[in-house]
Amino acid sequence: MNRAEQTAQLQKAIRELASERDAIIMAHYYTRKEIQEIADFIGDSLALARQAAKTEAKVIVMCGVHFMAETCALLSPDKVVLCPDTEAGCSLADSCRAADLKRWRKENPDAMVVSYVNTTAEVKALTDVVVTSGNALKIVSQLPNDRPIIFGPDCNLGAYVSKMTGRDMLLWPGGCHVHERFSVEQIVKMKSAHPEAKVLVHPECRSEVVEIADVVGSTAVLLDYAAKSDEKEFIVCTEAGILHEMQRLCPDKLFIPVPTDDGEGCNECEYMKMNTLEKVLSCLQTMQPQVKVDESIAEAARKPIDRMLEFS
Repeated sequence: MNRAEQTAQLQKAIRELASERDAIIMAHYYTRKEIQEIADFIGDSLALARQAAKTEAKVIVMCGVHFMAETCALLSPDKVVLCPDTEAGCSLADSCRAADLKRWRKENPDAMVVSYVNTTAEVKALTDVVVTSGNALKIVSQLPNDRPIIFGPDCNLGAYVSKMTGRDMLLWPGGCHVHERFSVEQIVKMKSAHPEAKVLVHPECRSEVVEIADVVGSTAVLLDYAAKSDEKEFIVCTEAGILHEMQRLCPDKLFIPVPTDDGEGCNECEYMKMNTLEKVLSCLQTMQPQVKVDESIAEAARKPIDRMLEFS
């Protein structure tokens, strides 16, 4: 049996078992294409958690990273939430520990805490309002001008929001290890080879990369632009897993991933790629590992998400 046949067999087994377990499979845009192919829904982390909460399914299989499974557990406390690999972490979420944020809050008692959704439940519990890369500009622009703001954990997204809104914020010194690897030099090389291509950039990238973009936005915004644009070529400056969905939506267009600084490969998140078909099947077979959030934390962590929805 060749690899393609093995993949098809695993995908079939997963779909059959998901049906038996009354399970819904959620896949982030950055997971492997074979994972996305068997998902019920593909999307960004918060969109997936909200979608899962709307369904009647009893079980959620969150193919992404650990904090995403936590967010599903926060919004669906009555469901079983499975994470194919609990070791799939996030450099951004890991850069902001609850104990350190508590210290920052103590040192800046008048400040509002605005946290990117890429955070642990413990950090969300210390947050005033959660934001996504898609709504951060809108929400920050609505916050009281007489309150200082702590924005974390992504300093690049925070710098972009600060520039666009004019709000002077205290930025947490964290970043996504994937988006920080993109360089202007590699984009310029690709633009030279594809002069007609539009450069699509996620705001988690460094400011000098954001500045040379044709379009800056969340993954959903970049997808929407590519689908609706008359342009035929795009240089994509975010995690390369998104290219699978872009190509599915726009089979007649060319999407070119920006390589690593050495030009030897795509910028990929090794944590997202820890999700495999074998692990998805195993977690459905054993109903493990389950992700739960202690209710003492969960109650506080839901509040900034609710506030975000009020602003939106």
